[in-house]
Amino acid sequence: MTLTAPTVTRPGEAGLPFAALILDFVGVLTANAGPAHGEWCLAQGLDAGAWRQTLGYEPEASRLYTELEAGRLSQAEWNRRVAPILGVPEHENLMGRAWSGVRPADDMITLARSARRAGLKVALLSNSFGLDPYDPYEALGVWELFDVTVISEREGLAKPDPAIYQLTLDRLELPGEACLFVDDHPRNLPPAEALGITTVLADGQLDTTTRIAALLGLPAAP
Repeated sequence: MTLTAPTVTRPGEAGLPFAALILDFVGVLTANAGPAHGEWCLAQGLDAGAWRQTLGYEPEASRLYTELEAGRLSQAEWNRRVAPILGVPEHENLMGRAWSGVRPADDMITLARSARRAGLKVALLSNSFGLDPYDPYEALGVWELFDVTVISEREGLAKPDPAIYQLTLDRLELPGEACLFVDDHPRNLPPAEALGITTVLADGQLDTTTRIAALLGLPAAP
């Protein structure tokens, strides 16, 4: 069944109650990072879109980011190698500086806490971008939300590799049909759906959290 605003796909048995909520990090537990990155770029004398353009479209920077996600490159080394590509003279804690203005998504964090109080397991399934010297999960105060954490750099796997979704289910000790997964990238949803996981695309709709709460049978966040 597919609905819109947000897009929900439930491949499993519709009557089965959920026992776990699986959350992505960027764009789900964080507010939209784009404006904060843009402001930081402007402060460095760069174009507002330089961070997104460099990481997403410059071949070497994109390759290094993939290596970072999979844990084959440390964040400190990534900082050192990407700073000159970006056009920033100082590489120390580049990631942390660029992320300093990004804020947590308070509504989704409230929902995660509500889910745990209601007895659901809550898991983090994140394509990470390093933990040292800048730990984004610590900086935004989300570590304490989770029963299970699956971080790409620790596992040597990254979404949309099906193996990282199965690993998450194994650690939750639940079948896919008992889980709901929220991610802001459409390409990360089909591998979850193939395992029977219900998916929600966090696409910026204002009522996304309310709709997820309804799916989980939880009261809407104030």
